[in-house]
Amino acid sequence: MFPIHDDNQRLHGRPFVNYILILINVVVFIWELSVTNFLSNESRVEDLFMNYGAVPDSVLKGDYITLFTSMFMHGGIAHLIGNMVFLYIFGDNIEDRFGHIKYLLLYLLWGVLAGVAHIFYAVETGSSFVPAVGASGAISGVLGAYLVLFPKAKIVTVITTFFLTTVRIPALAYLPFWFILQVIFSFLSPQGGVAYLAHIGGFVAGLGIAYLYKTLGFFDLSTPQKPVYYPPKKQRPAIDDFKLLHPEIIESENYYEILIEIYGISDPNNISISFESDKILLIKTTENVILKKVDLPQPIRNHIIDSAEYRNGILKIKIPKS
Repeated sequence: MFPIHDDNQRLHGRPFVNYILILINVVVFIWELSVTNFLSNESRVEDLFMNYGAVPDSVLKGDYITLFTSMFMHGGIAHLIGNMVFLYIFGDNIEDRFGHIKYLLLYLLWGVLAGVAHIFYAVETGSSFVPAVGASGAISGVLGAYLVLFPKAKIVTVITTFFLTTVRIPALAYLPFWFILQVIFSFLSPQGGVAYLAHIGGFVAGLGIAYLYKTLGFFDLSTPQKPVYYPPKKQRPAIDDFKLLHPEIIESENYYEILIEIYGISDPNNISISFESDKILLIKTTENVILKKVDLPQPIRNHIIDSAEYRNGILKIKIPKS
């Protein structure tokens, strides 16, 4: 079960910090290959990881810098690709919500906290001299924050059974399942070469910080264009016995972003969108068959639709406020 993308759209431009983090990880891995003869020289690999990886015994003696250097190193190409795919899919929306600088600081913080969790676990299991490398601890923090901030986002996931197929799984189901697997594996294979406690520690740290941000308002982590989330409301009867839809709406400074589930549409060009009134959006087919009526949070006087995109059963409509 491997994610390939999500349906969560950004509001504030490109996630440059996320791109830079991915680039740094790739460049560091290329450097690892160059100094270890493509990881074939075992003595050089061991020296490299002992010097720059997070060795629990060394960290506890004051070598704290390796908590940072270790999160940009990887033990193989599969290790790197797996981590970078997760970072690419989930990191952009976390950066979009917290802003560039705060996202970078939180990413590093989650990586450090994940490393600390792993170190104490490693000491208890007799692995004090085994170096830990990889970005998965910090990325686990990203996953924890994503679960809190975007629980209803759909994760397009590749499933391998008798054949390959893709399914759309809500983050509220996908990420807890991933976390439970980490907990199970930490018991089944405590010394199996994977820092499961780093995954668990990072995830819990991301979960906690995002929860404080979203629910308690303890941190002032807003961006200049702070998104406002309108949760779905119960449908209520409307005129002509057609029910008004109250979908998920994300509000930025200048736009409303409306996300609507519509299934059974084979050709997106068959969807027509218009204003029935200043506050009601009418979605129908080109044959005038009404699909949805959307109740907007505020009247829109100009009746302008900036863009509309239909993919994987989700219609995304962008409407300027004025």
